[in-house]
Amino acid sequence: MTKYGDRIAFLRERHALTQEDLANKLGISRASLSHYETSRREPDYTTINKIASFFHVSIDYLLGRTNQSDRILDEEVRDFVDNLELSDEKIMEKFALTIDGKKLSPDEARRFIAFVRAERSLD
Repeated sequence: MTKYGDRIAFLRERHALTQEDLANKLGISRASLSHYETSRREPDYTTINKIASFFHVSIDYLLGRTNQSDRILDEEVRDFVDNLELSDEKIMEKFALTIDGKKLSPDEARRFIAFVRAERSLD
């Protein structure tokens, strides 16, 4: 499986960009980009999303989960995933939220979601 760093470097070179050029376009330092390309450091979700958007490829392609660079979620599926509400009882039955390898109870999951919402309201 190809490492994400190899994919990032390949795409950058294919678009005839220097590390400095791409780093500026992404709003990150050249050193950070270098670390990503050598797989010494993993980009956070926001950065990997910026890279995928910039090169018009899927995140799965960047992570090496597919070799099809243009495979992206259908817009309806993406809307569903983006609006997935984990506090919905039926959704909670289908997904197992875990912390430290132990499944959260429905009450714990509701408290966790409430905590995240409270934290977000402080921003």
